[in-house]
Amino acid sequence: MPGDICAEVIRAERLELLPLDVSHAEEMAKVLGDPALHAFIGGEPESLEDLRARYVRWEAGAPEPGTRWCNWVIRSREEGRLVGTVQATVTGGSAEVAWVVGTDWQGRGYASEAARALVGWLREQGVRTVVAHVHPEHAASAAVARAAGLVPTGEVHDGEVRWESGGA
Repeated sequence: MPGDICAEVIRAERLELLPLDVSHAEEMAKVLGDPALHAFIGGEPESLEDLRARYVRWEAGAPEPGTRWCNWVIRSREEGRLVGTVQATVTGGSAEVAWVVGTDWQGRGYASEAARALVGWLREQGVRTVVAHVHPEHAASAAVARAAGLVPTGEVHDGEVRWESGGA
């Protein structure tokens, strides 16, 4: 049942999605440290202390009843390094997903592979509808959404296009 979902290891061809743990913060601070990652989402890279605090909050889980936060780090098997994150906020039979891959690893198809693996896993868990929000000028992120089987709906929320995949 989707309400009982907990992050677990998800294996893809070149990647492993590992349930996020606060111990990942130090390596992830380096992966996420490029200000260019914030071009479409705004803000700036978090300090190691802030990232640790966020990971502690995420590990504690969603405060809303019936909502599950599932967060993973993306590990390249070939390099043995963390290269990004994926996440799913699951409520009932739907999940909102997001992804980010560090600039040093972009252009290798890692985000698409991780997003496909995540959406496939969510389907196996009984999630029927998967949603992502993508900035309309972020062609690379739109390509990731498309690779994961999502299509743009034409709806815009907070300046981002809603992408969705319904039905299993």
